[in-house]
Amino acid sequence: MKRTFETEFTEFKSSLSQKKRALESLAAMLNKHGEGEVLFGINDQGEAIGVNIGNDTLRKLSVEISENIRPTVLPVITEFEEDEKSIIRVRVVGRNKPYSAYGSYLIRSGSENKKLEPELLKELIFSNSEEQIVQIESFDQELSFFQLKQLYLMHGFSVDDVTFARNTGLVTANGRFNQLAELLSDSNNCSIKVVRFSGVDKSNLVNRNEFGYKCLLLAMQQAFDYVCSFNETQVRLNGRSTRDQVKLFDEKCLREAWNNACLHTQWSKMIPPILYIFNDRIEIVSTGGLPVDYPLEDFYAGISHPVNRQLQKIMGQLNYVEQTGHGVPEIIKKYGREAFEITENHLKVTLRFPFELEARQQNLSGLSESEKKVFLAIKAQPYILTDEIGQMTNLGISRVNQIIRELKDDGKIRRVGSKKTGHWEVIE
Repeated sequence: MKRTFETEFTEFKSSLSQKKRALESLAAMLNKHGEGEVLFGINDQGEAIGVNIGNDTLRKLSVEISENIRPTVLPVITEFEEDEKSIIRVRVVGRNKPYSAYGSYLIRSGSENKKLEPELLKELIFSNSEEQIVQIESFDQELSFFQLKQLYLMHGFSVDDVTFARNTGLVTANGRFNQLAELLSDSNNCSIKVVRFSGVDKSNLVNRNEFGYKCLLLAMQQAFDYVCSFNETQVRLNGRSTRDQVKLFDEKCLREAWNNACLHTQWSKMIPPILYIFNDRIEIVSTGGLPVDYPLEDFYAGISHPVNRQLQKIMGQLNYVEQTGHGVPEIIKKYGREAFEITENHLKVTLRFPFELEARQQNLSGLSESEKKVFLAIKAQPYILTDEIGQMTNLGISRVNQIIRELKDDGKIRRVGSKKTGHWEVIE
């Protein structure tokens, strides 16, 4: 029998004299995938050449593995015949990363073992432990969670004020509020930015809006709604009698990319993801590339590898993310793999437009930055309340009411229906 080449999961060794290299490969596979195997008695071409197996061979091999791979793993060692040659299979499984062999830390890359540099080793240690944002204490211990509790109540959950923080993972083992609690509190220092540029590069900044200083989940939604206010529709003739309506961007893909960016960013650094809007595309940029032990093909296939598990649990309960893993494949289906740019420190998703975004000078020209914020907040959410506009724009209620009056007087917006049950309408 002739096998294929060595892989990230399998190594061939022609003799037992190569045990040291074999154990290094096992440790490297454990660090990459949490499992791996070595076949002794198979040459580099995948052909069975056999090894000599004595009465004590398998026991000695097991002892050497136990003594030289750290943390200790329990190997499954089996002997079998192939082409009348004796073959030894050693298989290991482990989740206590990082693993070392003879004091060296390696990671599997294709059929090779590569040295783990200090930064990657540190990342691997953190990826295996409980995420940092639930371990690190918040500097601010005077936190409140009215907004988060309201979200839970809106989704049908009961809220016990006494146990809420602990049940949602907002406290450390010693009962102190952690960084996750700070992110989800009613008032914090986290601000999400949405930046609009005129043209296709960053040379001409039009405006920069900030959504934050409140529960992260609310800020996420407000930033998303604001970007969706730019989603124009173009009507294209399809033959003589039919028309196609083409959207500037797919809002479902934007939501998937945005929510995933907010979920998987390295919040321990307290650097939120950012949204850039150009005339020809939207870019969603988050800090931190893929985890060191997360294969790129697994990412493209939508296989989840959460960095912030407790935040994922909360976002899942409140329907911000789904557990089906279809987000990345959905984006690839609509925008191709080229939508993703992954580096060691950043992950960028680019949604390119089928036509150029218009400047909208008709409604925005002559408006101050505060007036633009209120106008676009109303355009994004026609049923928005005045206090919600204040939260979304970081303006006082009296200032919001003044701007609304001016926008109405200028004929840019009008109220349809009553104050309580009506909605705003933007006049194009």
